[in-house]
Amino acid sequence: MLSVNDINVYYGAIHALKGLSFHVEEGEIVSLIGANGAGKTTAMHTVSGLLRSKTGDITFMGESIEKMEPHRIVRLGLAQVPEGRRVFSNLTVQENLQMGAYIRPATQSREVDRDLELVFKRFPRLKERRRQQAGTLSGGEQQMLAIGRALMSRPKMMLLDEPSMGLSPILVQEIFSCIREVNESGTTI
Repeated sequence: MLSVNDINVYYGAIHALKGLSFHVEEGEIVSLIGANGAGKTTAMHTVSGLLRSKTGDITFMGESIEKMEPHRIVRLGLAQVPEGRRVFSNLTVQENLQMGAYIRPATQSREVDRDLELVFKRFPRLKERRRQQAGTLSGGEQQMLAIGRALMSRPKMMLLDEPSMGLSPILVQEIFSCIREVNESGTTI
């Protein structure tokens, strides 16, 4: 499903990723593990099209994506939940979720509404707070919102960067349980 082959990424003169290669099969849950500064976020940003590799290639669903614009990569079915949640703090919970569906055509408005209800079913607290500004949510609720927003694009694969960062152990279990459910419903993680 996703194949990363011998990519090399630089920040100016700093060689951040040196010959990184990995493969993710459809239906898997795969983790990149390493110390702070090891390049995990850089790898995710490169796969998502936010950074460019100097060498190597990246394919998703058999299509080369290493030179593709990020919005086109999302349209192919690859969504990212960034580190630190990064919600639109001045928008409501519902508006944040609707932003996740921006790539979907207007003809899918009924399906978008249905998917919104599915996100609310998966995260009942978000439904309770649907009209609340996202910036006023707790850290755990913002993480749920970030995952829900990614789900609104109907991804085939979802990349999560530090999904448990800053959360209590109870919320970490809840988020990981949700990630497992998302995977069991057909999304590769």
